[in-house]
Amino acid sequence: MEQLIHSAKSLGSAIKRQRKAKRISQTEAGSTFKIEQSTISSIEQGAPGTRLETLFRVLAALDLEMVIRPKKISTKKTKESW
Repeated sequence: MEQLIHSAKSLGSAIKRQRKAKRISQTEAGSTFKIEQSTISSIEQGAPGTRLETLFRVLAALDLEMVIRPKKISTKKTKESW
């Protein structure tokens, strides 16, 4: 799965899709990642305040990686763009 992320909400959606593709519940994910189920839920909803360390643990546990690259030039801005 490759997806362009523009917001915390789209990141949460991508994480949720990957978790579901692996057939892991939020409770199982929390236990595996050693974080609360409510934190998994918050991340998947795009709630602010997630620590980067927690985010990277979730990404690693789901076999995901973050890639940083220059943004393509665009003239239109979306409401979710940072």
